[in-house]
Amino acid sequence: MHDQITVQWVHTVWTKESRGGAAAARRNAAPVGFPLPAGPRSGVHVVRMHEDDGFTPYDTVQEARTVDLRIDAEGGRLRVLPKLPGIGLYTRRRRPPAVRLAPGQWVRWHLNHRFSSALGIRGWTYWLDTYNVAYGPVTEDVFLSAPTVLVDERAWLR
Repeated sequence: MHDQITVQWVHTVWTKESRGGAAAARRNAAPVGFPLPAGPRSGVHVVRMHEDDGFTPYDTVQEARTVDLRIDAEGGRLRVLPKLPGIGLYTRRRRPPAVRLAPGQWVRWHLNHRFSSALGIRGWTYWLDTYNVAYGPVTEDVFLSAPTVLVDERAWLR
């Protein structure tokens, strides 16, 4: 990953157990931005939360290729567009265009998904993927502030 590009992927997973009541309140209270790890930045900061452990965040740093995100530098700007997984059920008639960031800007992009287990035995699983992408030098708390651009591509999931 280029040293002027900082990526954080927040991946939240739940089932129907967290679609209402206290569990849904805990899920909805989960942050969508976290402080970056201290030290040199390489790779993607990945934060995972799951209903099984009360949406406690666990973070790692992974290689950029592990994230479904298309990032291209074009004419002094950074073009950002999350990829949709090849699996899952979601209704999106039209996707928003890629975001083009100037140096010093960052985008927060929300995408949700619904998946069925193999043969439908275990019911539905839901994901919220939030991609925080900054272009240019940043501080560790960059993703705790308001983004320059917010794209909310969450679809209605039954």
